[in-house]
Amino acid sequence: MHRSAPRLSRILACAAVPVMLVAVGCSSDSGSDGKKNAGSSASGTASAKPTEPTVEPAKFSDLPGDPCAAIGKKTIKDLVPDAKKKSGTAGKSSDLSLRGSCSWNGLDDKGLKGSQYRWLDVGFTRFESDQALGSGAERATADYTKQIAKAKAAEGAEKVAAEAAAGIGEEATVVTYGLTKTDEDFEYATVVARTGNVVVTLTYNGAGYAGGKTPESAEIVEGAQQAAKEAIAAVEKTAEAVPPAEGDDKDAGKGAGGDKEDGAESGQKDAAGSGAEDSPKEKAKATPKS
Repeated sequence: MHRSAPRLSRILACAAVPVMLVAVGCSSDSGSDGKKNAGSSASGTASAKPTEPTVEPAKFSDLPGDPCAAIGKKTIKDLVPDAKKKSGTAGKSSDLSLRGSCSWNGLDDKGLKGSQYRWLDVGFTRFESDQALGSGAERATADYTKQIAKAKAAEGAEKVAAEAAAGIGEEATVVTYGLTKTDEDFEYATVVARTGNVVVTLTYNGAGYAGGKTPESAEIVEGAQQAAKEAIAAVEKTAEAVPPAEGDDKDAGKGAGGDKEDGAESGQKDAAGSGAEDSPKEKAKATPKS
C-alpha cells in the first residue's frame, strides 16, 4: 500500500504533460494569428484612405499697392486731358491685396471747337487657390469669361463687338460699343485681361460736347489697350510671383470667405463708372451741341 501511492502520483504527473503542451501550442498559434489579423486590418485601413488632390499654388500673392499708380502719368495725360483729378480717384476696397480700382475723368474745353469728355477706369481682382474652389488661375479664368459677358451686356449698348487683343497678359479681349446718353454719342472700349490668377478690367470712353466731334472708335480702342498693357505690367512687376511655402495654407483659406469669394464682382463695382461721372454736363460750362 505504501509503495503504490508514489507510483500512482508519478503516473498522474506524466499524464498531465501532453495536456499542457497542447494548451501552450494552441495559445501560441492563436497569438500569432491575432497579430497577423491585426496587421492585415491596419494595412487595409491605411491603404483605403483616399489621397486629397492638391491645387496649384497661385502665381501672384499681391496686387499693386496703389491702383492709381498702375497707369503712367503720361498715359493719363494723353487719354484724359484736363483730368479733374490727375492722381485718380481710388475705389473702396476692404483688402487691396485682393482687389483695387481707380478712375479718372475730365472735360477738355476747346471753346468754339467744342469740348471733349473722357473717362477711364481700371479694376484689379486677384483670386487665391482654394482646395474647395480650385486654383487661382482657374478661378481667374472663370471671372475673365464672366467680365467679357458683362461688358457685352451693357445696358443701352449698340453695335457691340468683341475680339481678342494680342500682347496683353496671358489672354485679353476688347469689347467695343456705342452708347447714347445725356443726348450725346459715347464710344466705349472695355479691355478684359488675365495674367495668372489676376483679372484686369479697364474701360475707356469719350464723347464730344458743344459741337465737339465724337471720338473715333479706333482711337478709344487704342487708348484702352495701351492703358491695359500698363496695368498688366504693374501687376507682374509689383505682385510677388513666388508660390507659398509647402504647408502654408494662407491662400487656401481666404478664398472661401464671404466678401472675398465675391471679390471679382465687388472689385468690378468699385471700378465701374457711374452714370453721374459719365455725365459731364453738370461740370461743363459749354452749352450742349445742337
